[in-house]
Amino acid sequence: MKNFTIFERSDDPFEDRAQAGQKLARALGKIDTKETVVLGIPRGGVVVAQYLARELNASLDIILARKIGAPGNPEFAVGAISEDGHVYLNQEYARRAGADEAYIEEEKKRQMAEIKRRAAIFRKVHPKISLKDRTVIVTDDGVATGATFEAALWSARCEKPRKLIAAIPVGPEDTLRRLAQRSDELACLRVPEDFYALSKFYLHFEQVDDAQVLEILRSHNPAPRKQRKVI
Repeated sequence: MKNFTIFERSDDPFEDRAQAGQKLARALGKIDTKETVVLGIPRGGVVVAQYLARELNASLDIILARKIGAPGNPEFAVGAISEDGHVYLNQEYARRAGADEAYIEEEKKRQMAEIKRRAAIFRKVHPKISLKDRTVIVTDDGVATGATFEAALWSARCEKPRKLIAAIPVGPEDTLRRLAQRSDELACLRVPEDFYALSKFYLHFEQVDDAQVLEILRSHNPAPRKQRKVI
């Protein structure tokens, strides 16, 4: 695969998500960041995205896509729904999983409710950035099955970016190869021989809450200062 790059085959952990984001930026090298948007998948991926965007001097946003999981196996994505309600459905996956029309409709409603909940929190401080004709980098703190990341790529592709890049700190090779088929380029820093829980590949892997995501978004979208009235 020409668009698939592994930088290290290593079990070494990252110090934290900040280090992962900084290393990803250096690995991606020189890219035209004038029209680049880095999208972090909430919540941990937003921390990685923050440092990646900072190093690249690129715009920062979140992506609120949700996967539509298979009946009895929610980790297996048969499709995805975007923040604007657009649905991508892999008909072959859905057929194999037995996801009929009624099931898909119910799952769409459930996932859209969660997207709206998160949008109500995050979009107050950071309005959505258009991805059309821009270079888009989607990132997270790592992938295991890759279902959520795949949903994010599906969703971003629907907005017709000029180029879609998947940037991932760590993940298993079989998952990465599948995700590379959904992106124009995929770069992964480390692929371990045996992939265990994602937390094993970070020395510090604290939970990230909504308040932290809000603070990151505010730091990249500062509110205008109020003018003092002159008396």
